[in-house]
Parts: sequence; C-alpha cells; structure tokens
Amino acid sequence: MIGLKTVSAEPLAPRAGWRTGLAGSVLALCLALTSGCYHDSPEATAPPNILFVIMDDVGIDQMSLFGFGGLVGAPATPSMDALALAGVRFDNAWSMPACSPTRAMMFEGRFPLRSQVKGALGGNDLANSMVSPFATTVPKLLAGKGYESALIGKFHIALQGNNPAGDGVAHALGFDYFAGWLDETGDPASIDTTAGGVASEGTYMCGFVPGLISDRANGADFGACYQPDGSCTELASAQQPPGRTCRDQGGLLDPNQLCASTVPGHLNFSKMSGHFVSPVVYNRPDGSVERLPMTDPRARRFRPTFAVDEAISWITARPAGKPWMATVSFAAAHTPLMQPPVDTSSPATVASSGLDCTEVVAQRELSNLVIESMDREIGRLLVGAGVARRATDGTLVYTPEGANTMVIIVGDNGSLGTTVKPPFDVSRAKGTAYQTGVWVPLLVAGPLVKGLVPEGRVVSSMVNLVDLYALFAEIAGITDVQAAVAQQIDAQPMLAYLSDPAQGPIREWNYTEVGLNLQANGALNGPCLIGASCTQIPVSPSVCADNNGTWWGQGSVAQAGSAPAPAGGFKYCSQVNNFLAANGQDTVGVQPLTSVAVRDTRYKLVENGFKDCNTASPQTCVDRTEIEFYAISTSRPVVLDKAGTSLAPGTLTPEQQSSFDGLTARLAAIRASAPACPGDGNGDLVVNARDLADWQSFARPPWGRSSVYDLNLDGLTDGFDQALVVSNLGRDCRTHSAVAMRPLASR
Repeated sequence: MIGLKTVSAEPLAPRAGWRTGLAGSVLALCLALTSGCYHDSPEATAPPNILFVIMDDVGIDQMSLFGFGGLVGAPATPSMDALALAGVRFDNAWSMPACSPTRAMMFEGRFPLRSQVKGALGGNDLANSMVSPFATTVPKLLAGKGYESALIGKFHIALQGNNPAGDGVAHALGFDYFAGWLDETGDPASIDTTAGGVASEGTYMCGFVPGLISDRANGADFGACYQPDGSCTELASAQQPPGRTCRDQGGLLDPNQLCASTVPGHLNFSKMSGHFVSPVVYNRPDGSVERLPMTDPRARRFRPTFAVDEAISWITARPAGKPWMATVSFAAAHTPLMQPPVDTSSPATVASSGLDCTEVVAQRELSNLVIESMDREIGRLLVGAGVARRATDGTLVYTPEGANTMVIIVGDNGSLGTTVKPPFDVSRAKGTAYQTGVWVPLLVAGPLVKGLVPEGRVVSSMVNLVDLYALFAEIAGITDVQAAVAQQIDAQPMLAYLSDPAQGPIREWNYTEVGLNLQANGALNGPCLIGASCTQIPVSPSVCADNNGTWWGQGSVAQAGSAPAPAGGFKYCSQVNNFLAANGQDTVGVQPLTSVAVRDTRYKLVENGFKDCNTASPQTCVDRTEIEFYAISTSRPVVLDKAGTSLAPGTLTPEQQSSFDGLTARLAAIRASAPACPGDGNGDLVVNARDLADWQSFARPPWGRSSVYDLNLDGLTDGFDQALVVSNLGRDCRTHSAVAMRPLASR
C-alpha cells in the first residue's frame, strides 16, 4: 500500500461572488455551434495535452492506493499506483450518485439541477435530460485554445433515440472524434446467454461455452471457433475453456465440432453480448457517422481493449505542437459483470472461467478481475500514448516530465452494492447520495504537478467532479472559466492544488444529487426489486435483470405468491409494496426517487424524496421527504453516514445546529440558483427571438420530435412549444440565478 501524506494549510478566503452578466449575442450564438467561439491570446508554447480516463462504477472503496480495498482481496492496480507515486491523489472527491449526471457535469461544468441530467440515461428519456447542444462543453471551450478533442468508449451523456443529432450526437456536442458505444440504454447490453445461438436462452450465463469441468451437460473442451468472415480454428483445452478463448478472439464456438467449409446456420453473429459484442459508432471531424455491424471485428473486441486501441491510434496521429484532449471512457466495471479476457500473468483471471456471472457471490470477484484488467489497459494506454514506458522487468515507469501531458483518472460514481468493500456500506452505494455512493477516487499527474514527494501527494480538501471542468480550462490556459462561459457554472478552480503543496481548501461546501430524468407525459422508470429493496434507477427490464432484479414496471410478469402483477405493471415502488402486502408477501425497502446531499467540512445533510401511494386508492400518491443529518469524516478511520447514525433533531449541539441551519440555507440557495424559465430552450435564461429561431430549427421536418425545445415535455417539438415561447417573450431569469449563488454572507 502506498503511504498517505495529507496536505493541509489555512483556508483561503471564500470565492468572491459569481459573474452576473451574460455575454452578448455573438457568444450566445456560439453556444449552438459544435466548435464553440471562445478564443484567448496564443501561448508561446503549447499547453499540456490532457488524457482523461473515466472508470465506471469504481468507488474509492475499491482502491488500495487510497488506503481502502477491504481487509483482503482488493484489486491490484500497479499502473495507477505508478501514477500516484508521481502525482496527486484527491481523497475527498464527490461525484453524483449515477454515471450520466457525473459525466454530464464534468463536460459542461454544471450541476444536474441545471442540465436536468439527473439519472442514468435510458431509451425513454427526452432530449431535455441530455447534455444540450447549446451547452459550452469542454471540447467547445478548449477549441478556442487550439485543442482537438476525442471521446473514446462509453458516452452516456446523450442517447441517439430521442435526440435530433442521432448517431452524430458526440460531434454535435463538440467532440472532433468519437469512437465508442451509443447503446440503447447507454450501458452494455445483457449477456448473450445463448453464446451466439449455440443453445437456448439461459444456458451460458457468462456468454461463452464453459469447459466440461464447469458444465458436464452443456460444456465443451473442444470445438470449432468461427469468425464472422467464415474463417475457423479448431480449439481444444481442458485447462482453459475453448469457448472463452474463442470469445476473447471475437468468435463463436461450435462445441464438440470440427471446422466446416461454411459457418453453421445456428451461429448468430448479430447478437450483442455485454462487454464483448457491442454496437460501435464513429463520429469524425467532418461530421460523418459510421455504425459498425456486429460482424465487424472492432465491434467484437473487449470494451477496454477497444477503447485503448482506438485512443492510441488517435493520439499518435495528432500533429506535433497541436494540443489535444483524449477522454478514454471505460465501462467494464459496470453490470453485467463478466470475466475479462484471459491474461496468463493473472492466475485469478485464468481460474475465473467457472464463475457464474449471475450469482451475487461472484460479483465481487468479477469486479476485482475487471478493475485489474482495466488497470492493465491503462498501463498499455500510457505507454502507447508516449506518456510512460516499461522497464526491463515489465513494470510501468512514469515521470511527469516525460511528456507534455496531464493525466486525470476518476471514478464516475460509487461502487455497485454487491461489489462494495468494507468498511463501506453495501446498502447505501451507487445510486444514493450517501458517502459510499458518491465518494470516488481522483488521481492527477503530469508536468503541472509541483512539490512531489516520493510517495506522491494527497489533497484532502473537498472537491467535486464538476471542478474538473475548471481544471481542464486551467490546464489549457483559461484562468477565469466563468468569464469564458455565458451559462452559470458550478466548477471551482483546481489547478492551485497541483501547483502549490500548501494550497488550502477552496471549496467550502459540496453537493450531489440523483433523480429521475424527464420522460414524455410524466412517465418514469418502472420499479425493480433487487434483493429486499425496490429501486427505480434501472431504465429497462433488461437493465433490471442485469442487476439480478425483478421488473415490476410496464410489461412485468412478476407475481406475489400466486397473484400476477396487473396489466401495465406499477409506476411506483410503494405500489409494489402495497400489492405484496395485499397478497400476503413481505414488503421490501424502498429506495428514494430523488436523493440530494450537501456537506461542509464536518457534517452532511441528506434529503431523500419518496412517492407514497394509498392502499385503498392506489392511484392516489403523495410526495414525502426525509431529512437526515450526519457527522462524517474522510480521515482514517472514516466516519460514514450509515443507517442509524443520523443525528436527531432536538439533540444537536450548538455547533451541529449551526451546521444544520447553514446546510439547509445552502441547499435552498443552490436550488434558487436554477430558476424555472418557461419558454427558454437554449439555456441562456432569456426568452427572446432567438428562442423562436432555435425552436424552428428543431420543429421543422424531418424532426419535430424530442428536443430541448419540447417545452411541454410530450416528446414532440411542435406548435404547442412555439406558443409557450411566444407567451413568455421578454422573460429574463438571469438576475435571480446570479443572486442566489452569491456566498450566503454577502446576501
């Protein structure tokens, strides 16, 4: 374990105010353009490149380099360990509780209550809950400093189905290049349990034909491995299942058969399967879009391997002297968890073929294997991009001055409950605003890091992943990011932590939230029962099933005892509980529909929102809010906001009461800073003639469906939305927003 050294100093003065004015019409128009329009004076030397790595569902609890990982069995991360020795670990960083809200705010610098990206995006979510084409995204902002930007891997800040840009959505948000996955749900597909048509659904739970030692009835130690082009190789092994070897190569195994002159008709290369067969989409600088068929070898590569291959190819093709930002966005630690490709240097990986990917007891081991595999790919990325090298013994050698590249690695939210490591709380993990759900690893290394010590530096001041938006700007030489962006941002500066080891805390408070995204006519994700808990985070029946859950929403076939769910399923978890109780079944815990938290240095306020439905009148539902208040600490040993530790009203000390009152006021101020602005679709908080022109651009054929100008949220951009713009012409919401976000003491 790497030694921890905490950097602390006297706090800085609070940040002075917020910018209240907005730029003129020229800059406002630029927000609608892919490339953006912000320009600054050229630097004498090129600013550093930026290599930004996002890990999916990896909370700080997984990471031994942050002092966690459990008593035994933490995943080995030698590549990230090497970076930590030459960089800065931020060990008090908050994300949002789910991936899409975190990723959206990192790329547009705004909390979810402004962007409306409040939960993990799904196929039913409207464009109103996706990153807007009018947002000044990081690639738009950095384009003014000469940067080229690529995003490779998982996207999930917008989906093509309800978006006017379709498969070109990454280009529409400012990325010069995109190579990755625009899945229907934004996350990997379910595992193909037929292994490509070899057997019936539910036969092969990890997506490949196992060996006979694991499955005497359906396994095989010999078979013909076919590729989509018709080529075939005969594989045999009793140690490593040929089915897994074939899967790793992008093929399908016909078990216990010799190669034939033609591909057997029952083999199906068109089926998606978790992290190994994925719909790959390319967005290129000229705006062209390419979607690969499932038979393309690139669509049949393990996702982390694909992402690193594509990133290395793009980075090494950049012209000398032109700065770039490459985001490598992994999805591999996300469900459905599967065995990564066999790595002979990892005995645990080799021995994992017999695991059942649906069993909860296997989730932690599979998670470890995937994180270790991802760490190996990160090492390969650093070497391939020219940022690091390998020593003669194969270890990674990284020195900040070795390349003009800043490296940032982050987890996008807390770990999934089934994979959480002690002492963290498995019941308050990903999807919740509790510490286990939002406390994530953040690692920064590169030539701008000063004051290094042999074990690397640790910054324990509060940061929020929204602050990365400011850090990207600062690295590029934009010193006042709010002055460069017309819309209100929430990012605080971060570069000072890297350049000054004595830098004191910049952020006085932190914030996180999760909720449900906007869907047409008030629809929302259906209830999903996972274990003894009901949640409405999963966006579809398949995602619910991938998390070992039972779907009780639209199309449910669940039942309580002998009573099947009613036609149409249920809208809320509380309705499911009413049904269970009425049919003699035990009720389950209900996860909140919305969860918000705000904290200071010692205390944390959590607000959870529920919908309670009447048992006598099931369609009569009322809102209920629960307020919790915790003492927390990120110092070791940590103090977490576990169940039963909330401080009760009426028992608070004067210090605690003062903190409670301050956090309550802070939460109110944050909410007031995002006022409703009817008629405003482009996010500039002014309703004017530009809104009419922008509405027309989305309403005209061939679109007319979901867009940011679907103001009445019915899934259409039509005359009803135009009428809302017209009725609100002249509305100006800017002043209220700016006043609300001033420091409390100055108001």
